[in-house]
Amino acid sequence: MVSYEEVQASNSQIVTTLPAGLVAVFIGGTNGIGEYTLKQFARHTKQPRVYIIGRSEDAGDRIRKECETLNPNGSFKFTKSDTSLICNVDELCRVIKAREKEINLLFMTIGTLDFYSNTSEGLRRSAALVHFARARFIQNFLPELQAAKSLKRVVSVMAGTKEGAFDPEDINADRAGLIGARGHAASMVTMGMEVLAQKAPDVSFVHDFPGPFKSGIGREMPGLLGVVLRTLAAVIGPLYNIPNAESGAYHLFFATSAKYPPRSDATSASGVTLGEHTSAARGTDGNIGSGMYSIDEKGKSASAAVEQLLSEMRKSGTLKKLWTQTESEWHRITGSIKAPF
Repeated sequence: MVSYEEVQASNSQIVTTLPAGLVAVFIGGTNGIGEYTLKQFARHTKQPRVYIIGRSEDAGDRIRKECETLNPNGSFKFTKSDTSLICNVDELCRVIKAREKEINLLFMTIGTLDFYSNTSEGLRRSAALVHFARARFIQNFLPELQAAKSLKRVVSVMAGTKEGAFDPEDINADRAGLIGARGHAASMVTMGMEVLAQKAPDVSFVHDFPGPFKSGIGREMPGLLGVVLRTLAAVIGPLYNIPNAESGAYHLFFATSAKYPPRSDATSASGVTLGEHTSAARGTDGNIGSGMYSIDEKGKSASAAVEQLLSEMRKSGTLKKLWTQTESEWHRITGSIKAPF
């Protein structure tokens, strides 16, 4: 576990230890942890160039202006888009790739509690946001991430350390039920990132669990269960939620600290130097500093049981089956496994 004091100490060094002009892409930066982390990024970096993607133009414009106030020397661009559609993902990436040759940080928080509706492209919307779109963003931006001369990191906020049983024949988790859906989705995110981490050993990948925090994600949960969840969040949430600034600070730490280095020995890409009593985190393969990390809201690595589960899924070919299905769906929707850039 990483203390809040360690987080604050590390974040305070970003402006002096990481170079000016860091390029970051925030997918889902207009609400919740995406917003909180974006503001911390604006506060602690020097002359950043930030791309903010979200569905609410009002929220996007508000947050962009707030970031410009926090960092007048930074560049903050907002684009409205529905990122549950893979074609939209490819178009967003095409535009950003035309402007940027290097990307230091890809930070993703997109998701939904609507487990029943499908997108116009024929994917279950929840699976599209949590896995298919996130994995597509990573794959599309890997060349720019690898080209970066300093920090090279992907952070995907969903349910790190909560990985559970995953059935590659039930990718939408129709048979998993509400209890099993989180573990299923968490494993899908982690396994997808593991595939991409193998292709880019000089980039570090973090899948984290956000813990309790104030978010608008529950507004899309349909039916009576949605009403109950929103009511509980309104009544009980303030008693347990991590303060917005603290949540953002932790996620900025996950995005910039050398505690989560890439698998290769690219020291310049590791992030802010570790404190005297802090060591690199254990990766999902059980090895220290192995480049792909599943962590909780305080930065603690996944349990031995989760690591064993992931190991068994790798050995059984589950990871390969997931990626084969992923590429098959991408090809069905776009006509290509890879975007035509």
